[in-house]
Amino acid sequence: MAAGNRERKTWIATALLAGVALCALAPMASLPARAQSATVDSLAPNIPPDAKLILAANELVYNRDSDTVTARGAVQINYGGYQLVAKQVIYDQTTGQLKATGDIEFIEPTGNRVYAQELNLSDDFANGFANALRIETTDLTKIAATSGERVNGEEMILNNGVYTACTPCATDPTHRSLWQIKAERVVQNGRTHTVRLEHARFEMFGKPIAYFPMLEVPDHTVKRKTGVLFPKFSYTQKLGLGIGVPYYIAIAPDMDATITPNVYTRQGFLMEGEFRKQFHSGLVTLRAAGIQQMRPEVFTDGTSDREVDGRAMIASVGTFQINPRWAFGWEVMTQTDNNFSRTYDLSGYDDRIIRNQVYLNGIGRRNYLDLRAFYFDVQDADPNDVAERQQAIPQTLDYEYIAPNPVFGGQLAATVNLTNVERDRLDRYFMGSSWRFPGLDGGTSRLTAELEWKRQYVMPGGLVFTPLLAARGDALRLDMTDPGSRYDGNFDTADSATRGMLTAGLETRYPILVTTDGGSHVFEPMAQVYVRPNEQLAGGLPNEDAQSFVFDATNLFERDKFSGFDRIEGGTRANVGIRYTGTLDSGYTMRSVFGQSYQLSGENSFASADLVNAGANSGLEYDSSDYVGMAGLTTPGGWALSYSSRLDRKDLSLRRTDTRVGFENYRLQAAMTYTRIAAQPLYGFPEDNDEVQTIAALKFRDYWSVFGSVTYDINNNNLARSGVGLTYDDRDTIFSIVYENTRDTGSTIANDWSIGARLSFRTLGDINVGDTTLDGFDDY
Repeated sequence: MAAGNRERKTWIATALLAGVALCALAPMASLPARAQSATVDSLAPNIPPDAKLILAANELVYNRDSDTVTARGAVQINYGGYQLVAKQVIYDQTTGQLKATGDIEFIEPTGNRVYAQELNLSDDFANGFANALRIETTDLTKIAATSGERVNGEEMILNNGVYTACTPCATDPTHRSLWQIKAERVVQNGRTHTVRLEHARFEMFGKPIAYFPMLEVPDHTVKRKTGVLFPKFSYTQKLGLGIGVPYYIAIAPDMDATITPNVYTRQGFLMEGEFRKQFHSGLVTLRAAGIQQMRPEVFTDGTSDREVDGRAMIASVGTFQINPRWAFGWEVMTQTDNNFSRTYDLSGYDDRIIRNQVYLNGIGRRNYLDLRAFYFDVQDADPNDVAERQQAIPQTLDYEYIAPNPVFGGQLAATVNLTNVERDRLDRYFMGSSWRFPGLDGGTSRLTAELEWKRQYVMPGGLVFTPLLAARGDALRLDMTDPGSRYDGNFDTADSATRGMLTAGLETRYPILVTTDGGSHVFEPMAQVYVRPNEQLAGGLPNEDAQSFVFDATNLFERDKFSGFDRIEGGTRANVGIRYTGTLDSGYTMRSVFGQSYQLSGENSFASADLVNAGANSGLEYDSSDYVGMAGLTTPGGWALSYSSRLDRKDLSLRRTDTRVGFENYRLQAAMTYTRIAAQPLYGFPEDNDEVQTIAALKFRDYWSVFGSVTYDINNNNLARSGVGLTYDDRDTIFSIVYENTRDTGSTIANDWSIGARLSFRTLGDINVGDTTLDGFDDY
């Protein structure tokens, strides 16, 4: 072994840089992906001037007669992060030519590997030639050529090149990629930063499917370049076949745009465009689309899809990270009618409800602030836009603070909420024997402030006591229309109102650890008591954010079980239950919670009707609540079971349940969920609701899977949603085809069924036909 500096070992450096020169071929392997970063913007090698060299060989011979230096046998050279291995390296000092032969392997600092059998290089490194060339990059792409040469120090030419991506080859050398690109000549120009492919063919399954006489594209050093992207395809029932060809425009280093002309066989031409601007602290996106429908009559009669011919949308998203703790942004969208984006499946804007918002939030070590304004766009094909006009238009401020130092030995926390709501149209419906008012037209504002103090005491025997004190106050502005005589409650018609709540609570827990030969178990009996006055103005104030209420084991031990600030749980209440966690040495884990809640004194807030009867049929409206419980089991064999239920307090009849059984292993993933909700006529659901949802995915061969989902409404004997799909995924090639059928009796969607397909080539791009996701699946 020998070591030395660059000046003394010129011929050795030349041998090393022979490999460096060949490294210029490696960027071609990353060309289609444009994902591999470049360290330099030319084909010249990049060797640090102070680099040290290490050489190892079985034999080192200097021939004075021929003026050559030869290294033979397991030649290894390490120089400036580059490594070269060959059977023999000969340097001719007379001609300045270097020749390496025999199983040449070159590794550059980035990890790319170049293999060859013969290498010739001039001593100025400007020109060189290699036979039987093969390149493997760090992103698991490969290129092979019968020969390669570098000309004039700026062009690299590959003859009979073959490019492919082969991720599975890293673990299975026998794997063959489904596709490859062949070209008679591949020319990379280091000055213009382009790669030219001459007589190129794209092949799948060994058969050519596309031919390009000549194709010139930017090389790996060019991050963005104006040009045509892969086309998009779709097919739906009432739009027909859709084809979109995106055209990318690189405007500036911090700006770009994409223009996508789309053609639908049934509806005509749709133009879509997106503009993006990058700032130092954020990104702004502006998007627009429009169409003059060719055949609106194919849509369902009485829908906005049919009644509006000229349709368009404009949207913008902005995200700014002001500093590490503060963020600002917006998401806004407006359109000519209320269903355009959903009908034409505009990516990111095809949900039934589009949330428009502007926000500012910041987080500190012990405090948090969030300020937001919302507008909800309901896409439901109703030409009168009733559902959207009934939506609240809220602005909210949330602030939380935790005192940095203990107060009387405990933790002191403060919560502030400011909410302002405006509504354009009254939202009401008749259910059972009375009216419900989810939203009153007009406006209301509420300021809520709350302080909470609690401290934990652990007794010598393991008993845990946690006393709690809380004080809350609300001030309200009321400018909403009186619901009138149709409302059974006592609505407060004043212009303003105030209310307060004081709470004293105590929580007791006694964890019991039981250890056996086969595992460990923790039983934790738990009880809470909260003493407080009655809820003030119950049923007399608007209820905007506490309408959705489900009593189950997850909120059994909550101090205030209402889901928002507009209702306050009042009266003295006790929550009693037991929690269990078990772990077996065999790999089984178990968990469960079971308990009940009791109204000890005062007025029960859940029995006090409000504009939506939030507490009705909840299981909490009586002095003794329904029983709630949940349990879960996971097994080492891949099974997972979970069960949640609410049982009637008198006869233990099932009032609500969610049961899920799942299984997962290398080949099969499956789950079935059964949900039952007993009739809640006072809350607004007069009939039982039973639903079964199943999802499954089966890998039946290497890289091949079939998957599907079904949602079945038992009570109405209706297959609400179903779909099936087939996919191939070897990480280099992804193919999926999906059929989905949705039965929507409310005519909120334009298409009853759809077919989607996706063909993706790693490092090349995607070809999409519609949507290839199914309800319940995130990975297909």
